Amino acid sequence: MVSPAPSPAVVTVSRGVRVGYGVGSICTATFSTVPGLLLLFYMTNVLAVPAWIAGVVVFLPKLWDMFINPWVGQRSDRTVSRFGARRPWMLLGALTLPVTFALTFAGPPLTGVSAALYVAFFYFLTATAYAFYEVPYKAMPAEMTDDYHERSSLLQWKMVFVGLGILLSGAVAPVIAGTEASGYRTMGLVVGAALLLSMLAAFFGTARAPVIARAEAEPSIRAQFAAARSNPTFMVLLGLSCAQMFAAGTMLAGAPYFATYTLGDPEATTTLFLGIVGPLLITMPLWIWLSKRYDKRGAMILASALFMTGAVGMAFSGPLGWAYAHACVLLVGIGYAGFQLLQFSMLSDVIVHDALVTGKRRAGVFTGLWTAAETVVFAFGALVLGWLLGATGFVESDPSTPVAQPASATTAALYGATLLPAFMMGVGILLTMRYTLTAAKIKEAQAGAAEAEVDTAKPQGG
Repeated sequence: MVSPAPSPAVVTVSRGVRVGYGVGSICTATFSTVPGLLLLFYMTNVLAVPAWIAGVVVFLPKLWDMFINPWVGQRSDRTVSRFGARRPWMLLGALTLPVTFALTFAGPPLTGVSAALYVAFFYFLTATAYAFYEVPYKAMPAEMTDDYHERSSLLQWKMVFVGLGILLSGAVAPVIAGTEASGYRTMGLVVGAALLLSMLAAFFGTARAPVIARAEAEPSIRAQFAAARSNPTFMVLLGLSCAQMFAAGTMLAGAPYFATYTLGDPEATTTLFLGIVGPLLITMPLWIWLSKRYDKRGAMILASALFMTGAVGMAFSGPLGWAYAHACVLLVGIGYAGFQLLQFSMLSDVIVHDALVTGKRRAGVFTGLWTAAETVVFAFGALVLGWLLGATGFVESDPSTPVAQPASATTAALYGATLLPAFMMGVGILLTMRYTLTAAKIKEAQAGAAEAEVDTAKPQGG
């Protein structure tokens, strides 16, 4: 009789590697926050780019992510070097992203369509450089440990630095940028320097990261999409994440318009952001506990419901004022903190479960497609908002010639930044109810994999 194989020991990640990995998410947070918050407004209110064109400029470079991100995922799966599989790509991103980001906000002596073309070109290069870093970066947690809750603990560090990154970029970048092109130029340089430090810290900080198994590359991009489609759990997770990121992207792009035209205080962009990101820094232990108490699906539904409730409440801010609006934003922030943590943790779970069931390590496949969809949908929120503003008569301007906006445009800015995100978050809740991967299912898959290993080890023949 063959005795059952012992349960595999949990691979823990040292505190130094957790911090080293986590600090790299300052790049993720900053790159998601600053263009999402300021790029649309920068073009419409500083470079005098029509709103619908500005929306297209924000969106099209991200559409490129649908191609470059899976390619980077595939190539990083195959990479063999003394730095490992993922870290050489992270270093490439660190050496290119800060430069292209600064050039995007360089404030050229152009306005209108010419300015839009300039920004589009450098933002395209920026999106490419970001893919070099972010795709392999997101693949690493699933390769560091195979334990369900150890990944949540590892990602808790990531989310602490996400909170710090969003806090610093969301609060400081608008203050530096101000309302003039020169301010945006300075902001681009400062943020570019922060990106460089964050990415280099992650590159060096993960030098001793454990690798429990190497990923396997799919032979082509088409095969990558086929592999993703073959995993229904991943597709559900991708769908709910896209709904959530569309909601977050639309609210982020709409924040300066909400502050300027609903609250009548452009500087409130900073305080609104503090309300959104503050909870990221203090609620992570709570969300870890909730994910253990109600599993990750239950915690995700709660986080989404809090975000949706706060967003609906924001729609009534006009007559109720500044304090009420910020209270609603704080509720949004608590929900945002939860689903940001849970998204990444659930993605790692899906990657690990897929490896147990199929016997293949395809972290780069899933993170490449995930990152592409995430960035495209996030930018699509800005595109939709830009089209909505353009359709309702929003008038582009530059600081020397401010204009009064028609009531239809200010109403669109209000509802586009509040009710539209709330609706999409509701879609995300419905999709979350279809997500079925739990800790118990992963343990069951681990047991099945161990049993298959025992069967393979049995002597063949009579």
